[in-house]
Amino acid sequence: MHPEIPYLRETIIFLVAAGLVVPLVRRAGISAVLGFLFVGLIIGPFGVGRLVGETPVLELMVIADVEGVSRFAELGVIFLLFTIGLELSVAQLWGMRRLVFGFGTAQVVISALTIGGIAYAFGNTLVAAAIFGLCLALSSTALVMQLLTETRRLSTPAGRASFGVLLLQDLAVVPILFFVGIAGATVQGSLAVAALQAIGEAVLVIALIFLIGRIAVRPFLRFVGGTGSREVFMAAVILLVLITAALTALAGLSMALGAFLAGLLFAGTEYRHQIASDIEPFKGLLLGLFFISVGMSLDILAVWANIQWVLLSALGLLLIKGTILFALARAYRLPKDVAAETAILMSQGGEFAFVVIAAALSFTLLDPDIAQFMLLVVIVTMFLTPLLAIAGKRVGKYLRQREAENGGPAASIDDEQPVIIGGFGRVGRMLAQLLDEQRVPYVAVDSDPDLVAAGRAKGAAVFFGDASQPDLLKHLGIERASAFATTMDTPQAAEHVIKAIHHDWPHIPIIARASDVSHAAHLRASGARSAVPETVEASLELCEQLLTSIGFPQDAARAIVDDQRTWQTETLEKE
Repeated sequence: MHPEIPYLRETIIFLVAAGLVVPLVRRAGISAVLGFLFVGLIIGPFGVGRLVGETPVLELMVIADVEGVSRFAELGVIFLLFTIGLELSVAQLWGMRRLVFGFGTAQVVISALTIGGIAYAFGNTLVAAAIFGLCLALSSTALVMQLLTETRRLSTPAGRASFGVLLLQDLAVVPILFFVGIAGATVQGSLAVAALQAIGEAVLVIALIFLIGRIAVRPFLRFVGGTGSREVFMAAVILLVLITAALTALAGLSMALGAFLAGLLFAGTEYRHQIASDIEPFKGLLLGLFFISVGMSLDILAVWANIQWVLLSALGLLLIKGTILFALARAYRLPKDVAAETAILMSQGGEFAFVVIAAALSFTLLDPDIAQFMLLVVIVTMFLTPLLAIAGKRVGKYLRQREAENGGPAASIDDEQPVIIGGFGRVGRMLAQLLDEQRVPYVAVDSDPDLVAAGRAKGAAVFFGDASQPDLLKHLGIERASAFATTMDTPQAAEHVIKAIHHDWPHIPIIARASDVSHAAHLRASGARSAVPETVEASLELCEQLLTSIGFPQDAARAIVDDQRTWQTETLEKE
């Protein structure tokens, strides 16, 4: 179309899919992930692409360069892991060490030994069987995490268990690829020395990232945030994420792991919620592209030619991994419902199988036909993941109900409902102090990085961001907030945020600071439950001080002012 603009046609096709097809799929009640997978199946070389010879005009809606799209689509996985890191902290990650390094390690080792043993029994070489066992032991980080995020189940017990296993699997990719490289090349010197050197380099890079990040990230973000430009701030964040991902790639680690580390660094700063809000559209689009690239890789005719063996192998993989996951989850004392949901959700193959098998093929360690068959099995199980998520959730719910009927313990629910304060100036700080004294949880947000830094230095729960953005409010937990208080100086901004909250979350009571009576009336009309005119309160306070200073008793002066305050309130409610 325009040769000077690379991938223009492919970009248009993708945006049509994202902007038209996927909303229709979502309206039908189907997961967006499944919608992207099917779109990829249709527009790929193995879908409509097969008909181009008979109908050349169809070429306009076909993406033939699967490899090129897949490489670019890996950015979706990178930003997904980054946002996951944003939701955690180093302390929370350390608190999950039993799930990550215990449950996760056991799952990878036992699944790899079991699957590898079956592959060896079917006549594969020992090296090929080991590679198949290792890569099929891994699940799909992109699919599972996106589905958990989409259904807001990442913070559930099953979500945390799944995340712990997936994180260990991402870490395991490094030694797996190292094993493939060792098996396919002649090693000079000691294998143990080479392995220790590779591990040492990886540990050194991770340590440097954390050390430099702890020192430099917060001052840098404060400097960029001070420009007041959302675009500049977003560009700086993306730059830091990609630099961190590139550093881990140079050390032989996955770029996704580097992005996760960057997310952990940002999670400890006051900018985490604004970053999460800004990065969400990029992550969503790029993940959609990733799922489309997976769908484009599925050759329906190749599956149909071996339909019996492909389906049996896919079912076998789901059963083997599901059984191992369930048994290990119970061994690590997870409740039966959590173990079942985690096992079903995590039983598929994953995207890293493509990476491992491609590396093994480059060293001629695998039979190409068998490798292609295994990839078909992985893709089929990935296609089934949205259905597995639904099945896992229903099985978990059924087991919980059974447990409750039998007198089992009820699931614990986090009942904390914080107050959200929009603006952390003089009035916002006063509200925060009052809530602190009354032990009422709160979260404040302000777009002035200096105010935020000063507040956090004093221990306040304040974050950088624009409170008028609904996406940011979602990250702050507006759905479960007990109230929202806006203390903004700008009348237009206050009205905008009140209208947005009242429209999307009408159950949240909104208390607003107004500049005068007229402004208070506008805010109440916009959806605020109560609007307090600052000028009126200042005038009433001045009147009380004046009356007492000229000889009125304090009680009499206060009664006069209270009467005036009541009149002002009634007048405001009539307007």
